[in-house]
Amino acid sequence: MSDDKAFIDTNLIVYLYSDTDLVKKKRVVQAINEYERFVSTQVLNEFSNVCIRKLSLPLSAVRSAIAEICKICNLVIIDDKTVLEAIRHHGKYGYSYYDSLIIASALESGCRYLLSEDMADGQVVDEHLVIKNIFSSND
Repeated sequence: MSDDKAFIDTNLIVYLYSDTDLVKKKRVVQAINEYERFVSTQVLNEFSNVCIRKLSLPLSAVRSAIAEICKICNLVIIDDKTVLEAIRHHGKYGYSYYDSLIIASALESGCRYLLSEDMADGQVVDEHLVIKNIFSSND
C-alpha cells in the first residue's frame, strides 16, 4: 500500500461537477490534490447515472466530465476477482455490495486511503485500507 494513493468514491466526484454545495466542492478539490487518485469503472458508471438522472447535465457535459476524470485518476477495471473480493468484504464488514466493490477496487489498486462520505471514518479494512471521510471534524 502506498500512502500517497487514494481511491475516490463516487459521491466526492459528483461534488466536483455539482454547484449545489460549493463548500464541499472546494474541500474535495483540496483533498484529492493530496494524493495519486484512483477510480473504478463502477465509479464512472455511478457518476454518469447521477449526472444524467439527478443533475440533468447534458450528455456532452457528462462525456467531458468522464474524460476529465480519466485524465486525473487512474482507472481500475472491475473483473471477476474484484467481484469475488467484494462479496468477501460484504460478508466480513457488512457494507452494501456496491460499497464493498469500491473497497475491493481500492485494495486491488494498492491504495492506502478510501475517500468517502458514506462509510465509517477511520475504519481500517484488511489491515491496509483506511476509510477517510474528508468532511469529518477529525480530518
